[in-house]
Amino acid sequence: MGAFVLHVDLDQFIAAVEQLRRPELRGKPVVVGGDGDPTKRGVVSTANYEARAYGIGSGMPLRTAYKRCPEAVFLGVDAEAYLASSREVMATLRAFPAVVEVAGWDEAFMAVETDDPDALAGQVQRGVLRRTRLWCSIGVGDNKLRAKLATGFAKPAGVFRLTRENWAAVMDGLPTDALWGIGAKTAPKLAALGIHTVRQLAASDEERLARTFGPTIGPWLRHLATGEDATPVSDEPYVPKGRGRERTFQENIGDPAQVRDQVARLARELATELAGGTRPAVRLVVKVRFAPFFTHTHGVTLPEPTLDTGRIVEGAMAALDRFTLDRPVRLVGVRAELLPAEADAGQPEAGTGVADTEAASGTTRSA
Repeated sequence: MGAFVLHVDLDQFIAAVEQLRRPELRGKPVVVGGDGDPTKRGVVSTANYEARAYGIGSGMPLRTAYKRCPEAVFLGVDAEAYLASSREVMATLRAFPAVVEVAGWDEAFMAVETDDPDALAGQVQRGVLRRTRLWCSIGVGDNKLRAKLATGFAKPAGVFRLTRENWAAVMDGLPTDALWGIGAKTAPKLAALGIHTVRQLAASDEERLARTFGPTIGPWLRHLATGEDATPVSDEPYVPKGRGRERTFQENIGDPAQVRDQVARLARELATELAGGTRPAVRLVVKVRFAPFFTHTHGVTLPEPTLDTGRIVEGAMAALDRFTLDRPVRLVGVRAELLPAEADAGQPEAGTGVADTEAASGTTRSA
């Protein structure tokens, strides 16, 4: 018996749920996002494989997705339906002898002990399919990092094993952004240092990396390229570090006074949500997305932890004062970083997430 980690990732989850409800969508490009109207501002929550063939992906503006594939079926987000399906999937995973860590609606880690992890992964796949009619891909690893990366090789609907034994053969020649945690901003910085592959990053000098990325991130990047990870799989409920609200405007706002009014409104809404819990805000962060699509954030630490509406609004306004509002604004957001859970009395959290309210329609979606 060996210790392994399975990373279960549902294939095109949101689109797959919609296709179960609407079988006529099978084989057609499907895009889910906002209220389903691609002429409005909003972003793609998910796209099925047929839509991805047109270059459509999560986080893309809906209008861009429509330009790439006007014949696609556009659907609004139905968070309750996806959450219900997710719960069924997670209940299926918990029926196996494993520690299950939920990582989102559509993914989870499973810590298992078995002499045949690939066979167990197949059993999990079939169990999820029988109960929910949803396909998943499963990465098998000897830690969470390798299991997560293995899932990318398993898609769609497959099983792939990535462990210390085959890490070099599979990963060494890949570009650095193949690693979980290295994205579009970090990879070019590594390339500027002459580091293009996972092998090169693993062999890099940590002091050199620290000079570019900082004393914590620099060494961590090199360690990432080795595939080593000691993070345990935990079934403890996820406790968010913060909560926030965002508002996308269907028409840009050019008046700074209107921007201030919208930020203050979001701050008051956020304070109302926080009042239902016990973890006060310790820091306020404001996000402003300028037209056409440039996003900036500024934050301030509060003098003391608080749930007081007035002080939360004051903190948000202080963060907003750090912006130069000299361009039209298409989105604003306010996020409260909360007192760590271990610092409070251990009371349950009232809710989580970021809400994005479409100003023209008045609808709210979870992000």
